[in-house]
Amino acid sequence: MIRLTGLVACLCAASPAFAGKIFVSNEKGNDITVLDSESFEVLTSFPGGQRPRGITASPDGKRLYVCASDDNLVRVFDTETYEELPTLPSGPDPELFILHPSGNPLYIANEDDNIVTVVDVETRTVLAEVPVGVEPEGMGISPDGKFVVNTSETTNMAHFIDTESFEIVQNVLVDQRPRFAQFTADGSRLLVSSEIGGTVSVIDPANGQIEKKITFEVAGVLPEALQPVGVRVTKDGSKAYVALGPANRVAVVDGTSWEVTDYLLVGQRVWQLAFSPDEKYLFTTNGNSNDISVIDVAADEVIQSVQVGEQPWGVVVVD
Repeated sequence: MIRLTGLVACLCAASPAFAGKIFVSNEKGNDITVLDSESFEVLTSFPGGQRPRGITASPDGKRLYVCASDDNLVRVFDTETYEELPTLPSGPDPELFILHPSGNPLYIANEDDNIVTVVDVETRTVLAEVPVGVEPEGMGISPDGKFVVNTSETTNMAHFIDTESFEIVQNVLVDQRPRFAQFTADGSRLLVSSEIGGTVSVIDPANGQIEKKITFEVAGVLPEALQPVGVRVTKDGSKAYVALGPANRVAVVDGTSWEVTDYLLVGQRVWQLAFSPDEKYLFTTNGNSNDISVIDVAADEVIQSVQVGEQPWGVVVVD
């Protein structure tokens, strides 16, 4: 153990609290890149298992969860020391997951098995396996924790699962290859991105009705390259952001009209998105340019790009 003494200890005690960390899963590099959430400097990297994709953190920020897709399990790490903790069971090929707002359980999309696996993160046991459509991927949960939504890429549906009974209570047909599901903070709307369909469906969860389909058009970019994937909505509901894959753009969407107001040029094959906790910044993972882009949310401006590992896929920010 290293002990700080004398002047060094005094200086450390007087220094401001650590800003926070950005964790990026690198699908091809099989590792996790860690960055400072204010300076955006790379702090370190550590092994993340085979083909790490989905990534999230416990509500208290102490544990990092990673879908190690080719290991067929969820790896767990200490966010301070990066020590690997006991793994969580999962079905085959976990790709994306989402935590209950309380921090337990974890809902995992198992792409190869057409199920959603529900895992207790404390006892590390499987609570349920919910059959869903073909190639499940996107996972969203209502703010009150009553419903978890899975999107199935081949069935082209959003499946609403009751978190108490583990039964599907509603199916909503969306456009081709749905990849992500995101509730608004008030739970009044659900946004589902359809990669091949090129749309984001705005759904009323109360009745399953699609109120609007957001479409995209960028001068000089072929329509087939406009592939919506990751989606994030500000807490106040004023704006949504949509990663457009090989179009190398993030669309800015008005949260009232659901019309696109701007397109931000980022890195190559933008995939997933994450806000800083204060929503000052939005971070994008750019799989083909091996970097993340930093977006100033107030200005809707890309202010920096930072090289990370090979094929960055997922991103989460921890205080």
